[in-house]
Amino acid sequence: MWKPSQTGSSIPNPAPEPQHATPPAHAPEPPTRMQAGNSEQATLGKSLFIKGEITGSESLYIDGKVEGAINLPGNRVTVGRNGQVGANITAREVVVLGKVKGNISATDRVDIRAEGSLHGDVAAARISIEDGAFFKGGIDIRKPDAKPMQATGTTGPVAVPGPAPSIHEAHSS
Repeated sequence: MWKPSQTGSSIPNPAPEPQHATPPAHAPEPPTRMQAGNSEQATLGKSLFIKGEITGSESLYIDGKVEGAINLPGNRVTVGRNGQVGANITAREVVVLGKVKGNISATDRVDIRAEGSLHGDVAAARISIEDGAFFKGGIDIRKPDAKPMQATGTTGPVAVPGPAPSIHEAHSS
């Protein structure tokens, strides 16, 4: 057998073993588990049902049912294809592949995928709604560094830069 310390040997290196393109079937991982910023992610399986408030400091993948409130600021909440959420969600980023009934407040972005359904209001810096997705609610686009809106004690209309909405835009539901 050839060893790296032997020089001048005419025996070629053995061919490396071929790599399998597909992962083993015994432990498939959904692609949303790998994240650039935060490798910690909890998973709520499709047979689980939680009623109450979820808080924490790690990202969450929901494939089961949740009723109540989800408060994970600075983290990502992903509602999987089997996920059914009846809760208000507060997070850095929210991805909807399943069904959500409730308001979403995200400091970064909300992503509603083609198979996703959201019935509620969205407040985020960015929003993406794919073709085929269902969305019913209002959208409040905030600047990325903006803090949640607070009552200031003033009343009356607020000036918003940009063109004035048309009658159809102002009254459409």
